[in-house]
Amino acid sequence: MANDAVLNPRPAAVRPSGPPWHTLRSPWLVAALALLALGLVWSATGTTPRAFTYLWNWLPALLRGLGVNIQISVLAVALGTAVGLVVGALSLSPVHAVRVVVRSYVQVFRNAPILVLIYFTTYVFPFEVHLVSWTFPFPDWVKVVLGLALPTSANVAEIFRGAIQSIPSAQWEAAQSLAFRRSQIFRLVVLPQCVRRMLPPWMNLYASITMSTSLASLVGVHDVVDTAQIASNTVARTDFTILVYFTLLALFFAYCYPIARATRALEKRHERH
Repeated sequence: MANDAVLNPRPAAVRPSGPPWHTLRSPWLVAALALLALGLVWSATGTTPRAFTYLWNWLPALLRGLGVNIQISVLAVALGTAVGLVVGALSLSPVHAVRVVVRSYVQVFRNAPILVLIYFTTYVFPFEVHLVSWTFPFPDWVKVVLGLALPTSANVAEIFRGAIQSIPSAQWEAAQSLAFRRSQIFRLVVLPQCVRRMLPPWMNLYASITMSTSLASLVGVHDVVDTAQIASNTVARTDFTILVYFTLLALFFAYCYPIARATRALEKRHERH
């Protein structure tokens, strides 16, 4: 046996050639690449130090505008998640007609362009709501929240349905053998596992909705994109315009990239378990 081991040694594991890709996911390397890109933009467009001075003066307004985008995304995802959980549960209804209606809802709003949905909610809802003798305004940012909540609810419904169906049937049977009611099985056995399985795709969905909030400026919402446009028109310098929109890209990246990193970490943790 020893001679066989010597004559036929176990082949060594072949490692893929090329750069260590795990280092390319390092936040420090990403920051270095961002600075390099900024340097290239500076040199290619002839950006002057004065443009950076203007940017510094407009940066607080840009950050306030980004706060508006984040608020819209949080509200849209919260509302869409609440509706999506209900829709996802109804998609598993034993009633065929309910499943057909829910499936149609999911297919329509999952495949509709987000910009079309934002315009739809902007013009289908009134600009003012009249209640008895009072009149309440219906702000544009609320309409954008509703427009983003529609695709969010459809995607969450699919995520929830997939998470429930991924639970092995043996767990349902084991819980039933312990005399658990269906509601108890769902609450104590299925839902805790669904939350862990839903979290990574839900976080990806949140990052996607956050980036889609940049469309809010098209319907009159004073967000970070609208602020950047006002700054560009006010300063009226080509180098500053390029710099301010590059800063816009950097702000969205700085907010969404940690979410992507956390999502990947959760996926790896789920794979180990």
